[in-house]
Amino acid sequence: MKVLSIFGTRPEAVKMAPVVKKLRENEMIEDKICVTAQHRDMLDQVLDVFSITPDYDLNIFQHGQTLTQITTRALEGLEKVIKEFKPDILLAHGDTSTTFAAALAGFYNNVRVGHVEAGLRSGNIYSPYPEEANRKLTGVIADFHFAPTEKNRLNLLNEGYNDEKIFITGNTGIDALFEMIEDDFKFNNELLDNMDYENKKIISMTAHRKENIGKPMENIFSAIKEVVLKNKDVEVIYPVHLNPKVREIANRILGDVDRVHLIEPLDNKAFVNLQAKSYLIVTDSGGVQEEAPSLGKPILVARRETERPEGIEAGTAKLLGVEKEGIFNEIDLLLNNQEEYNKMANAVNPYGDGKAAEKIVKIIIEKLS
Repeated sequence: MKVLSIFGTRPEAVKMAPVVKKLRENEMIEDKICVTAQHRDMLDQVLDVFSITPDYDLNIFQHGQTLTQITTRALEGLEKVIKEFKPDILLAHGDTSTTFAAALAGFYNNVRVGHVEAGLRSGNIYSPYPEEANRKLTGVIADFHFAPTEKNRLNLLNEGYNDEKIFITGNTGIDALFEMIEDDFKFNNELLDNMDYENKKIISMTAHRKENIGKPMENIFSAIKEVVLKNKDVEVIYPVHLNPKVREIANRILGDVDRVHLIEPLDNKAFVNLQAKSYLIVTDSGGVQEEAPSLGKPILVARRETERPEGIEAGTAKLLGVEKEGIFNEIDLLLNNQEEYNKMANAVNPYGDGKAAEKIVKIIIEKLS
């Protein structure tokens, strides 16, 4: 049974790594990995962490690349790989341009498509952009929908998909998380290794979404600045995204703020362990919304919508919007109200038990045998 796993960005690689591992453990499967390298440097970080060597590397990344260029270059490269390997099924993850191109390449070449992390919906096709459209378009093509949660399954049913092709598996990101956490983790970063995690309230932060660049991101960073100025026991660690627009805003607003540390991006293992040591997390990321609940950390989501409402409903996450006052108030509340903090920190993780990859591989074997 020939399985081709396709991914191109750091988040995809993290969440596909457990699937790749389980595929390679199974004697019934001949598996190969193709990376588009839609994101080059950040992808390579993950490949190193999980000791993954791709069988095919399309290396499509170019500075200043457009969504059209990513999609067309990936589609052309993937067609050649499919014709050479002749897989019985290809697996694509999530919602990137690589995901959509992989599904389309499979369809054009009459190869079945399995969509890992299927059924997430924000309800706004422009937020997150272009991810919401990518995941919906991939769903139209996919033969197998590996949905992390019951809510994801219901989203697909409401859109008319066949229930027999939808499988609730949990999220593979939780599998990866459990593999990466270490109690005595060393960062190889003097700042992070010497941070006083016991006596300081450490906020770890990510911010990079396209739809937040501009005024929304200025609001997020301005709120963080006010939080730090008011709360003397708070330190903020922000691994700044490589996007030059994000870096300009971060440096302009937070560059000279005491106790705000703008650092280079961390590999995923380091960032997961940073989250585990933090007091709370502020993010506009999707994957981080799934990781933090497993770590018992409140997560504040600086976005207008989220395609991961399970965390909101479980009480482990809170959607802040992108207005400065609202962001400041919610962060300040958790820093100074222990009861509110405990409610979120002790909420149950709704995203899985760490066995999603095992379930996905078992389903593939059952359905294709």
